Amino acid sequence: MSILSDFHIHTRFSGDSKENPESVVKKAVEMGFKRICFTDHQDFDYIWGDLSFDLDYEAYFDYMLGLREKYRDDIKILIGVEVGVEPYLAQRLRDFTAEKPYDFIIGSSHIVNRVDPYYPEYFQGKTDKQAFEEYFNSILDNLNAYDDFDVYGHLDYVVRYSKNKDKYYSYELFADVIDEILKKLIKMGKGIEVNSAAYRYGLKSPNPLPEIIKRYRELGGEIITVGSDAHKAQDAGADFNRIACVLKQAGFEYYTVFENRKPNFLKID
Repeated sequence: MSILSDFHIHTRFSGDSKENPESVVKKAVEMGFKRICFTDHQDFDYIWGDLSFDLDYEAYFDYMLGLREKYRDDIKILIGVEVGVEPYLAQRLRDFTAEKPYDFIIGSSHIVNRVDPYYPEYFQGKTDKQAFEEYFNSILDNLNAYDDFDVYGHLDYVVRYSKNKDKYYSYELFADVIDEILKKLIKMGKGIEVNSAAYRYGLKSPNPLPEIIKRYRELGGEIITVGSDAHKAQDAGADFNRIACVLKQAGFEYYTVFENRKPNFLKID
């Protein structure tokens, strides 16, 4: 395996996971990984289902710093966060990320017009095309309001939960708005994430599509991280061999890791 760094992992510090972080570390060491970055959720005002995504960042940092020290001879453990972005939350998110010295911040769209595409309600009364357009346009709104992140996560997350998934989905259908997103991210000096969880949701390719990854490269994008979006230890590093092939085919010779919010580029062998 040529990608040995997983930069999107959730644990019991996220409302949607019960996993012990140490179990993830042991799995990553067993797989020969060089580094992992925990990115537990912070989604303010999350109102869907019975989940809470308010991160106890004091307990989170205390625990992760101890884990980092315990396994310092085996693997590098980095401390990140995945923030759910909405325009009205911009200042609250800035205040939140200023509280602790995160190594890495993923900005993600989980809520669109106060609805999470994870739930069927988001798609009611809409075609998949309309639902996807709404999602992509919401990302532009988020980028115009908020910039304290390093990469944008799973750009086409919405596709995972649609009725037809990626059966009729393509970059070409949404090229105008996707290009606008990519150009904006590049201008901001931000990257994108390649998220392997899409395979576990039954999609044919990662989030985002290989065509979007290739287009990001064509437009001059260089910062690209790789994450499993694991909520269980068994999924850490899942399908990274497939991701390596996708990145190479898109024109990338390197992928990116972060420490102290600074990017470092690692060769894809």
